[in-house]
Amino acid sequence: MSNKDIIFANQITEYTDNETERQQQFMVKAHEYLIALEKELSRKPTACVITFGCQMNARDSEKLTGILKEIGYEITENEDSDFVIYNTCTVRDNADQRVFGRLGLVSSYKKKKPWMKIALCGCMMQEQVSIEKIKKSYRFVDLIFGTFNLFKFAELLCTMYDSDRMIIDIWRESNKIVEDLPVARKYSFKSGLNIMFGCNNFCSYCIVPYVRGREKSRLPKDIIREAEKLAADGVKEIMLLGQNVNSYGIGLAEEDRISFAQLITEVCKVDGIERVRFMSSHPKDLSDELIEVIRDNPKIARHIHLALQSGSNRILQRMNRHYTKEDFLLLVDKIRTQIPDVAITTDIIVGFPGETEEDVDQTIDVVKKAAFENAFTFIYSKRTGTPAAGFEDQVPEEEVKKNFNKLLEVVQETAHAQSGKFEGTNQRVLVEEVNEHDNLLVTGRMSNNTLVHFPGDASLIGKFVNVHLDKCHGFYYTGKLEEE
Repeated sequence: MSNKDIIFANQITEYTDNETERQQQFMVKAHEYLIALEKELSRKPTACVITFGCQMNARDSEKLTGILKEIGYEITENEDSDFVIYNTCTVRDNADQRVFGRLGLVSSYKKKKPWMKIALCGCMMQEQVSIEKIKKSYRFVDLIFGTFNLFKFAELLCTMYDSDRMIIDIWRESNKIVEDLPVARKYSFKSGLNIMFGCNNFCSYCIVPYVRGREKSRLPKDIIREAEKLAADGVKEIMLLGQNVNSYGIGLAEEDRISFAQLITEVCKVDGIERVRFMSSHPKDLSDELIEVIRDNPKIARHIHLALQSGSNRILQRMNRHYTKEDFLLLVDKIRTQIPDVAITTDIIVGFPGETEEDVDQTIDVVKKAAFENAFTFIYSKRTGTPAAGFEDQVPEEEVKKNFNKLLEVVQETAHAQSGKFEGTNQRVLVEEVNEHDNLLVTGRMSNNTLVHFPGDASLIGKFVNVHLDKCHGFYYTGKLEEE
C-alpha cells in the first residue's frame, strides 16, 4: 500500500478550544451519512465495538459506542455488522495476536458487504510496527486512530465516509482532555470515571507510558461534575480510573491541585453515589492519607489492587519499580492493620529477563506473607521499545513455564485460604445481572469485589441488598437474600 492510498488525517486538523461543540457538528454530518445508508440497506445500519485490555479501554469503548448511537447506528455484539471497531491493547503480545486473528475473520465478512467499514484504535495503534503491518497485510481496514485523539471519532468517521482510502490519524502526544461527548454505558447503575491519563513510572517492561503518554490529571471540579451527572442518571457505584490514581494531581495548577485521597473523599460526598472504587494503584505512591480515608469512609470499596510484579529486590530494581520487597510487605501490613476487612489483589510477572528460580522463590515468599485474595499471574511479554526488550538475559521458555506453574500453585492456595473468611456473615452486595448459568439466580459483587450468587430475579439488578453468605466456593460465594 502506497501513501497515495492513505489519508493521514492528523495533517488535516488537530484541536480547538471549543472541541466538544466542533465534534458535535461532525456528529450531525455523520448522521446524514447514516440516513443515506439506511435507505440503501432498507434497515438501520449496525455497529459493533470489540474491546481488549483494561478498564480504561472499556471506558473508551463506551465513548465510541455513545457516538455511534448518537449518529444513528444500532449497536450489536455481532462482528458481521456494517461497522466493526477493535479497541486494542498492547500490554502483552497475545493481545496483539488476538486482534490480528479477529481481522482475519472480519475480512471474510467485508468481502460479502462492500459497504462494511472496519476501524482500529487504542494502545496497539500507537506502535509504528503495528501500523506498518496493518498497511501491508490488512489493507481492507478503513480507519486507524490512537489513544490521544479518541475525541475526534465523529470527525474521523466523516473523513472515512468521504473516502475510499485508509484513514490514519495517530498523535504521538497530547496534553488535551475532551470528555463532554456522548457515552453509552454498559451498566445503568455503575460507571467508570476517568480522573487522569498516562503514566510517568516507566517500568522497564511496560509499554503504557509510550502509548498513553505522560501523566495528566483532570480538574477536580470536572470530575465532581461528571460524578453528579452520573448519579443523576441512576449510577450508584463509580470506579475512578487512571494508570496510577495515587499520583493524581500531576499537571494541575497549584490552586487546583488536591491529593487522590482528597479527591475520592469529595466524590463520596456526591448524593446518590453509594460505593466508590479505584484502579490502578502503584505501591510506591499509596499514601497513609489514602489508607486512613478508606478506613474511615464506608462508601469506599474494601478492595485495593496493588501490583507486586516481583518479590525479588534484584528484579524489582531491574523493573524500575522504586520499592523493595520489604517496602511492599510493610505497606500490606499497614493496610491490613488499618482496614481489616480489605481484599488486596495483585499482578505478578514471571520470566522477566534475568529471573532465576531463587527470584521466583522470593516472589512466592511475598505471596505467602501478603496473603493476597487473588493474584493475576502473567508470563513476561517482550514489548518492542521498552528497555527490558533489549536485555540479553531473556529466560528460556521451558524455565518460565516451570516457575509460572510453581508460583500459580501457591497463589491459588493462599487465595483460597483467604476467600472463605466471610462465610456465615451478612454482606452488602450490588446486584449486577441474572446469573448466566442459572436464571433463577442473580450475581452481585461485595465491597471487596468478591462475586456472590443467590436466588433472585431481574428486578434486583442495580440495587444494593443484604446477602447471607452460606458457602465459599473458592473465588465466589453462594448465599440467600436477607430482609432489610
